[in-house]
Amino acid sequence: MTIVRKHGITVAAAVMLIVGLLGLWMAFDATSSEAAENRAVVDKAATSKVQAEVSQALTRVLSYDHSNPGTTEEAADALLVGNARKEYDTLFESLQDRAPKQKLILTATVAAAGVKELTDDTAELLVFLDQSSRRADDKEASISAAQIAISAKKVDGAWRITELKPL
Repeated sequence: MTIVRKHGITVAAAVMLIVGLLGLWMAFDATSSEAAENRAVVDKAATSKVQAEVSQALTRVLSYDHSNPGTTEEAADALLVGNARKEYDTLFESLQDRAPKQKLILTATVAAAGVKELTDDTAELLVFLDQSSRRADDKEASISAAQIAISAKKVDGAWRITELKPL
């Protein structure tokens, strides 16, 4: 065997070893990145579940009928915790003062909900919400749209809203 051939085999083996080690490092880096840890990117079923539960919660909590305010308050008791509940109580107090006089009915509908970040027990979502309001003395309904940043936490196996931030 000639010296050139002997060194060529050694160089080729060294290059292959370096490429292999680089590949292992890149594979490890890809599986330990933030994106890989974000279940919203890798777990479709968990993402769909949090989207559905938070969307249903918002629909229940942000819909209101002056003739039956207890339904909305019961939904808030069950579905809101932490700062979200405090913010809701402030809004609800104001609503209870005005709604009976105006015979107000609010209907909330989630147009779209996207999960930005998801772990086993926390989630960050961006929600596009439509809310229509109707008064008994007004034949026309008004419709408004909102964008809300939502933080949620899994409590006893179900998603509860912890933060509501209008954008």
